[in-house]
Amino acid sequence: MVALVALFAGLFATNAQDRRIFVWGGDIDLKFTRYVAHLTGREKPRICYVPTASGDHPDNINYWSRICHTLDIDTLVLRVWVSTSPENPSFEEQLLGADAIVVGGGNTLNMMGIWKAQGIDKLLAEALRRGIVLAGGSAGSICWFDGGMSDSRPEDWSFVEGLGFLPYSNCPHCSQEVRRERYDDLVRRKKIGPGYAFDERAGILFVNGKAEKF
Repeated sequence: MVALVALFAGLFATNAQDRRIFVWGGDIDLKFTRYVAHLTGREKPRICYVPTASGDHPDNINYWSRICHTLDIDTLVLRVWVSTSPENPSFEEQLLGADAIVVGGGNTLNMMGIWKAQGIDKLLAEALRRGIVLAGGSAGSICWFDGGMSDSRPEDWSFVEGLGFLPYSNCPHCSQEVRRERYDDLVRRKKIGPGYAFDERAGILFVNGKAEKF
């Protein structure tokens, strides 16, 4: 417990404008969300959940809502698979009004295409610049890197480009042998750059582009 308190104290000591990205090897859960909430340094942070990769699947949204209810976190959900109207908050209001942004898992390739078409990629870059905590697991991990190993295409594991906020390659779910071997092979043959691979319940905190806590 003392070590855990010391860890969080060290995180809160960072500058409010530090660019922090927390990536998780598997799907998001309560433990992951609690850590993201602590990273904001706020007693009751407002976290924006982005389920684009799962097609805004209602089961994922309901699961996220239960986590936030358990942790007493204020949340909103950025939906892109519904028609927008002037009465609804804009993507900009939702993303840039949050203390943290969490991206869920699913199809990374489709998510990146939608983000670029809707201008969400630029809003996420602005959120990072403003010091809003960015986080995610699985597809929500790959998206922050130059790219990563994904099953987004109807074929063998392939490398899918991300936003490039972290100048490395990425392999979540590396406990999956085929995915890990494919990633190792591409790095070894210099088809992709070096990077970070991690198992389901492993996470890395990047501060200003550098891995600081594991």
